[in-house]
Amino acid sequence: MSLVAGAQQREPWRLVIALGITQITSWGSVYYLFALLLQPVQRELALSKPLAVGAFSLALLISGLLAPRIGAWIDAHGGRRPMVLGSLLMAAGLFLLSQAHGAAAFYAVWALLGVAMALTLYDPAFAVVTRASTLNYRRAITVLTLFGGLASTVFWPLTQALIDELGWRGAVQVLALINLAVCVPLHLTLPSGERASPPPGAAAAPSLNVREVLRDPRFYLLAGAFTANILVFSAMAVHMIAMLEAKGMSAAQAAALGALIGPMQVAGRLAEIALARQLSVQRVGLAAAVLLPLSLLVFAGVDLHGAAFLLFAVLYGTGNGVMTIVRGAIAVELYGRDHYGAVNGALAAPVLVAKAAGPLLAALMFGAAGHYNGVLALLTAVAVLAVVLLWAATRRPAAA
Repeated sequence: MSLVAGAQQREPWRLVIALGITQITSWGSVYYLFALLLQPVQRELALSKPLAVGAFSLALLISGLLAPRIGAWIDAHGGRRPMVLGSLLMAAGLFLLSQAHGAAAFYAVWALLGVAMALTLYDPAFAVVTRASTLNYRRAITVLTLFGGLASTVFWPLTQALIDELGWRGAVQVLALINLAVCVPLHLTLPSGERASPPPGAAAAPSLNVREVLRDPRFYLLAGAFTANILVFSAMAVHMIAMLEAKGMSAAQAAALGALIGPMQVAGRLAEIALARQLSVQRVGLAAAVLLPLSLLVFAGVDLHGAAFLLFAVLYGTGNGVMTIVRGAIAVELYGRDHYGAVNGALAAPVLVAKAAGPLLAALMFGAAGHYNGVLALLTAVAVLAVVLLWAATRRPAAA
């Protein structure tokens, strides 16, 4: 192997480690932040639960709408500029969040943070590592998600401790500084040159552009399955702390127990690495999708203490952890690498819109019923629908 070829093989893993650190920070300091801010922000800004959650939903909606364009940008020019810009916007947004004193300002800040998330979270990171990888794109995506899976484990207890010590405004200022100190320098190291080329003699999957992909019926089944699946996970990510508190836990206990989900995500992703050579991404995804409704049945049916909560965390965390890999890798398996950023962005757009809808839908149902029982029933039904759609996608042949 030539020195150049050897460098090409090593470089993506240094890239994955750098991106992995930024994923822990970006997910933990913004996406997982909202669950801990929900109740103190409601009290201080005098917002109803649906009105407060609506700001987070707006951020996710903006992120979804921007996903295809950002993916195409990375396809053409690499990820350095968009991801550095995203980190700067994230730090600015968090600082401005600490200064928000009304609903209008709160919504404006989360709109800005939606742009930042579109530029920094998994979809742009997946596009960067797929662009830089040769044959190991699936493993690179999996390793990247191993880092991201620790975001809630690291940042839920850390952020709760900061809130307890500094109040929520002081806490988000610290998180802004962490983004500046960690993410901006690491994103500046990202490549912006040409994409990696497969080694000579390697089999290349046929690569379809977005127009060709949109003629494949499997695309719509997959998009529907991932949309339903993420709607449930998004709703739970925002409301889980409140749901646990409704079962009698303190905020600190709920944050600590919720942090168990991160290691379960990591465990699921390690299992995916072990099974990657034996199973296609589609089959792994179907198995992961089944775990979600099972976990919600456990959550709804038992008092979450001890072994019962551990069972929920195993099922829920494993399913979520593996499904993240599936959403990132399936576009390459089915449609090739050349247009991955744009194709994955098109597949991610409805998924990210569902991320926006999930928390707000759950908040509206809670407001109507006054408890979470009906919310859990609806989320379980949606999770079952995701399984059915994904099964249909795996059974359907590609369009001619």
